[in-house]
Amino acid sequence: MIQVTAFKWVPSFAQGSVRDIRVRWALEEAGVGYGEMLIGFEDQGTAEYRALQPFGQVPAYREDGLEMFESGAIVLHIAESSEVLMPKDAHGRARVQCWLFAAMNSVEPFVAELAGIDLFNADKAWAKERRPEVEAMLRRRLGDLQTALGDRAWFADGRFSAADILMTHVLRDLRHTDIVAAYPHLDAYVKRAEARPAFQRALADQLAPFRAAEMAMKTP
Repeated sequence: MIQVTAFKWVPSFAQGSVRDIRVRWALEEAGVGYGEMLIGFEDQGTAEYRALQPFGQVPAYREDGLEMFESGAIVLHIAESSEVLMPKDAHGRARVQCWLFAAMNSVEPFVAELAGIDLFNADKAWAKERRPEVEAMLRRRLGDLQTALGDRAWFADGRFSAADILMTHVLRDLRHTDIVAAYPHLDAYVKRAEARPAFQRALADQLAPFRAAEMAMKTP
């Protein structure tokens, strides 16, 4: 049985963003069952968990003796066994891989910097000074991304793939802003991806332990 690690609870701003959702979504699209191993923040620094995930993050992944970390690598691994997530032909696979890495390397750093300012440092003087420049750079990158998408439904060959899992997750990390709404093709793209049943199942499964933990906190 495949096992994916995930947190027992995270603050509300992170719910739906923790990267185990990428792996859950890929497995749901591929029709592959899995189990979850829930960890607390206290588990992140233990020698046992660091042996599985060197940086103490989630997700970590186990499958028939294979142990992996890094959500992008795990999604790529799952995709290599699923035609739903990656075509069989070499050129099609290469195009999916191109956009998958674009999500993580060409788009995510801009998104992550803005989110880091907004969610963790908004009241700091340096953040207030830096934010306009970061947002301007991000908007330029999103403009390029929208141009590349054009009128297509999905990024690689016009068909849903693993690349769209990564790209959608990256763009969703801007949902605390109205920035994506300024790019109608990207906005429609994210909404189209979020409407997929596999995403809805993955999101529900990630949120379920958070909801249970919150209920337990409220119980006297």
